[in-house]
Amino acid sequence: MESPIVSVIDDNDSVGWAAATVIRSAGFRVSVFLSAGEFIQSGQMACTACLVVNAQLAGMSGLQLQSHLASAGRHIPIVFIIAPADEKARALAFELGAVNVLDKRSGDKALLKEVWSILKPKDQKGN
Repeated sequence: MESPIVSVIDDNDSVGWAAATVIRSAGFRVSVFLSAGEFIQSGQMACTACLVVNAQLAGMSGLQLQSHLASAGRHIPIVFIIAPADEKARALAFELGAVNVLDKRSGDKALLKEVWSILKPKDQKGN
């Protein structure tokens, strides 16, 4: 069985690829996108099991993407990466249904823990 696909969306190319490397190290397949629009146009929505998104993307923000997906009936678990001082965006992300919101300084272990908790097989979750 193929591992789930995690789509990482960050308009900072090096940040997106760094997150992808960490997630890939746990055995997950990863696609990286530089914008919400690029993700939407890619055709990856149907096969994405988890999104890791910078909330403050240029153009369509991560929060706007979350609203767009909900309006389209796509309920993909989202972990947002957000600036530490942006409490308003953090609250809005949770209000819109984010699984979690990580501070940009949270680090690789916190990101991997969130992705793993979303994607590990049900039998490993104790269900």
